[in-house]
Amino acid sequence: MFKTTVISLFLAFGIVATASAGGMKIRIATEGAYPPFNMKDASGELIGFDVDIAKALCEQLKAECTIVAQDWDGIIPALLAKKYDAVVASMSITEERMKKVDFTGRYYSNYLRFGAKKGSAIKSADDLIGKNVGAQRATVAGQWLEDNMAGKVRVKLYDKQTAAYADMTSGRLDAILSDAYPLFDWLKENPDYEYVGEKVDINDQIGIAVRKNEAELRDALSGAIKSIRENGTYAKINAKYFPFDIY
Repeated sequence: MFKTTVISLFLAFGIVATASAGGMKIRIATEGAYPPFNMKDASGELIGFDVDIAKALCEQLKAECTIVAQDWDGIIPALLAKKYDAVVASMSITEERMKKVDFTGRYYSNYLRFGAKKGSAIKSADDLIGKNVGAQRATVAGQWLEDNMAGKVRVKLYDKQTAAYADMTSGRLDAILSDAYPLFDWLKENPDYEYVGEKVDINDQIGIAVRKNEAELRDALSGAIKSIRENGTYAKINAKYFPFDIY
């Protein structure tokens, strides 16, 4: 009954998701350049926390899903152009984005942290004055830097998070501001660097973006998030990447 109802609603609202003998088909986008949440392995396959969550939600909904990579800057425009139906890409729920798209309930929570080389004189945000600080463009970290530290530091924004890491290790950046968990993962592989200063808590909630007027898809995904939290699937995925609950 649930499957039939959702498929009928998809068809009625003209959503790209379509029905087949095997159930719903949903196209999902992620960035593919934001480890450990979304990235590509050596064979080019999309992997990571976001990808595992997307697959778990599709299994919960008994949906057949295709997951594709999309550059971050174009990820909302392509959703609106109906190139896919949902975005599972560690996207923060913000008022500005909610003017364009709808979001499910959160599937994890986030805060920001600064990172810098061990042994540097940077111990707090005050020590960054006059220095080069990087972040990914069109993210809450990049926006926070521009809103709160422009004129105090030289803000440098990057199309990809990995490019900011590369500039910090090459010495072109003195520090970066990042979502805490991707930086946590990067620090494990780069022990010469560390968190510096206090965390920046912006009450950041991460959700799945869908087009407006597609409440049925949004609510189905929200319900599936709740279900995988309750049945232990979420905890298994979480433990694969982090030694603490990020929900």
